[in-house]
Amino acid sequence: MLKRPSRETPNNVATLDDLATLADYSLMDTLNCDPEAKANGADHAPRQVVSGHYVPVKPTPIETPEYVAHGKELFNELGFDDSMGQSSDFIRMFSGDLSQVPEPLHHVGWACGYALSIYGTEFYQQCPFQTGNGYGDGRAISVFEGVINGQRWEMQLKGAGRTPYCRGADGRAVLRSSVREFLAQEHMHALGVPTSRSLSLYVSKTETVRRPWYSEGSRSIDPDILVSDPVAISTRVAPSFIRVGQLELFSRRARKKEHPQAMEELEQIVLHLIDREYNNVIDQSLATAEKVVLLAREFRSRLTSLVANWIRVGYCQGNFNSDNCAAGGFTLDYGPFGFMDVFDPRYQPWTGGGQHFSFLNQPRAAERNFHSFCSALRPLLAAHQDCLQQLDEIQSGFMKVMQAQLEKMWAAKLGLEAFDADLFSELATLMMQTPVDYTLFFRELSRLPDDIGPLKQSFYNGSTYAADPAGMDKRWSSWLTKWKSLTQTRSAEALSSQMKLVNPKYSLREWFVVPAYQQAAAGNYALVRELQDVMTQPYAEQSKDVEQKYYRLKPRELFEVGGSSHYSCSS
Repeated sequence: MLKRPSRETPNNVATLDDLATLADYSLMDTLNCDPEAKANGADHAPRQVVSGHYVPVKPTPIETPEYVAHGKELFNELGFDDSMGQSSDFIRMFSGDLSQVPEPLHHVGWACGYALSIYGTEFYQQCPFQTGNGYGDGRAISVFEGVINGQRWEMQLKGAGRTPYCRGADGRAVLRSSVREFLAQEHMHALGVPTSRSLSLYVSKTETVRRPWYSEGSRSIDPDILVSDPVAISTRVAPSFIRVGQLELFSRRARKKEHPQAMEELEQIVLHLIDREYNNVIDQSLATAEKVVLLAREFRSRLTSLVANWIRVGYCQGNFNSDNCAAGGFTLDYGPFGFMDVFDPRYQPWTGGGQHFSFLNQPRAAERNFHSFCSALRPLLAAHQDCLQQLDEIQSGFMKVMQAQLEKMWAAKLGLEAFDADLFSELATLMMQTPVDYTLFFRELSRLPDDIGPLKQSFYNGSTYAADPAGMDKRWSSWLTKWKSLTQTRSAEALSSQMKLVNPKYSLREWFVVPAYQQAAAGNYALVRELQDVMTQPYAEQSKDVEQKYYRLKPRELFEVGGSSHYSCSS
């Protein structure tokens, strides 16, 4: 069991010296280091890592780092002074230079390996060695772990250079993808969706890398040019960064007896996960087998709730492999994600994603990841048939629990006390045929309109609607009448207030983010910071200027534009 530091968090963390007093590196202190690792962290070339839970890696600092933004809400929650985000020693550490950090902060970070399963099927070809032992944190390096206000946090640099898992890539992240992740994490938190968080974002004033991307106005599916992008480092924060894919890696090694400590390392990582992420809901005095069963049940609850929340706010993960699935049950890895404009069950922002990861297929993708999760735990229960049976029952019940979460969510979005399948089915059909803007429609519905006039603010008027506007208006009016008849048991004021807490007014649409990262690449960070302010208050009625700018339909000329309506995973 992890030690629980007794020291108090300083009332105001204003310096790295203050932060150093909170350090507690439980992963490095209690789990196994790769026995072939270099203690000084000079480990930047692709290689197989066949045992151990982590590899010490020294980050590669970006050149001449410049402040772009910091997570103001997170700073406040952690008790960090806002000025620290722009202090020279903080910038130095969180742009990858650990050489001057005060003790007991470590001068090396760490990276971890994991396996890859796509829709429940293990893959090895992504690993350059065809063994699965070269896949993991290719450009993500953790640099801090500690306890702040009684909560354990890990801070991880993204884009901090090569690790043994880099598969030959440069280990860098470009400003474009870093801005997207920085904004998205804090937006999701403000939406009430469990997520990793954003601490800081720094860009190099001199270092660039070449990446495939889209030319101006391109409607190509795939990137059609190479561009030079500024490199950046963002710091993401979470209770841990343990993924389902990590458990799979150690389970595979145990199952195949790949080395003598394989089973022991699987048990260690699972117990470490429980201590990091589930300590408040799983009794530490229980035997491992009992803990594993409780872990599966609790993760099922968190994962189903998470995916229902994604759908509630119009979010599509895009690439929901097991390695992009946090074992703590929160949103992780904002790569090819997107927030939906036009309601479309098959919405998929990533050109390489496929329909199996599209918007309303996310519950099924989650089930496949949960299957991988349960399979990874199975070797620990080999001698406990009763626990194995319980695990099987938990696994087989996933979609029933998922459906219950979805129905609860849809009822809340519609302001209903209970889910009405017929009403919802009719609405979904109308939303696709019109079509409608997902965020605007539900926000306007939350105002309890007397007729469909206000709802039309969300209409894009596609071919079906244009062919028969009077008929479509009649169908919408009929649906609205049915809906109103089911919501009359509560006062209008209470119902509207409740629905507005479920249906956000503002959504981080990609066409808002594109000009922000384009301007940031030219050294102007004002729009990034403006978006941060707006999108961390997604339910609020903000100023008229904000409403005119961010509460509107997507312009027609931006549909099908590469980098805005769809994008590759290039980052």
